[in-house]
Amino acid sequence: MKLRWLAVAAMINNLGMSFVWPLTSVYLHNQLHQSLTVIGVVLLVNSLTGVAGSTLSGVLYDGHNPFKLLRGAAIILLGVMVGLTLWHGWPIFPVWLAIEGFLAGWIQAQINAIGTSIHSTASKRVFNTLYLFQNLGVVIGSSMVGFLYDINVALLFAVAAVLFVIFLIILQLTFQPVNRQTTSHLETAQNVAQPSAYPRANRIMVYIGFLTLFTIWVMYQQWVSNVSVYMTHLGFALSQYSILWTINATGIVLIQMGLNLLPSHWITERMQITFGMVMFILSFIVLSFAHQYAEFVSAMILLTIGESTMFPAIPALVNQLSDGSRKGKYQGMLNALISAGRAVGPLIGGIIIEATSYTWLFRSAVALYVLLLVILLVSFAFVMHRTVNYED
Repeated sequence: MKLRWLAVAAMINNLGMSFVWPLTSVYLHNQLHQSLTVIGVVLLVNSLTGVAGSTLSGVLYDGHNPFKLLRGAAIILLGVMVGLTLWHGWPIFPVWLAIEGFLAGWIQAQINAIGTSIHSTASKRVFNTLYLFQNLGVVIGSSMVGFLYDINVALLFAVAAVLFVIFLIILQLTFQPVNRQTTSHLETAQNVAQPSAYPRANRIMVYIGFLTLFTIWVMYQQWVSNVSVYMTHLGFALSQYSILWTINATGIVLIQMGLNLLPSHWITERMQITFGMVMFILSFIVLSFAHQYAEFVSAMILLTIGESTMFPAIPALVNQLSDGSRKGKYQGMLNALISAGRAVGPLIGGIIIEATSYTWLFRSAVALYVLLLVILLVSFAFVMHRTVNYED
């Protein structure tokens, strides 16, 4: 499988998805006249179906034909987009969204799992490249979605449908290397390593990676769900909050391009994860004291540096520590935990805010991230050297 085609497919997938999720809350509230509580339930269900889709997709990758799994999901998702174009009223809209969440999680897990099969490039560079192209899709889509929404909401879903037609064409023309027989794939997975032979140290490090990613996303979601409310309470306009995400998207692309230019042996996954964790901590420290717009910008820049270095490094590390029978399963679990963190993050943040304040929410994030950093440093020092690297 060529990395460039996997990256292009990832970009088109995220571009298509970015025509659906950014304005979901606005559409439900302003045009379908639903309450914020109902909107919260709809988004929660969307996230939970994403968890289910990612988990199941990852498990099936290890014992089935990845090409067929991906193509089948993409065809169904194309049908969902056509359905959304024609019928996007209440109550069918949240049903479509629930199905879309499941399929989006499924496709994302398959793309990441297929990335583990690319051996011509170091896994760190594979996942850095995927992360770069996925965010390019988000940047392009987010810049267009508002204009299309103002014309007609159905146009958003029609464009997304066209994009998934392109996705299927690319899939058919370039993904044949992963179109393999189920039996041979099963035998390969079983021959690489039997479950009983999987090192305990690898399992510990993989699950610490899971814990890290889930915890980070729980608190990262505060930027998405609660920081906007906090800033408006301080008198800032929503447009100023939106600019922060423009900075975020632009920064991710620039940082990832820079990382891909560096020789892969210069920066290890452990270095990226540790550095990213420190940046997350500094971001929330600045946020807990922020009252001026420049301070919010500084916090967002730190957050962007943290996610750009850390988010692609964790899947790469998990891939290195996964034997042939677990690669899809573990990549699926990673994507499922991202969806789970997104789902529960706003709820946890709301509970902390109601019990204390926004400032204590941000301080809680700092304390949690510091604890997580200690766990990571201890595990890197005392467990990592006992692991088996399946890329070597």
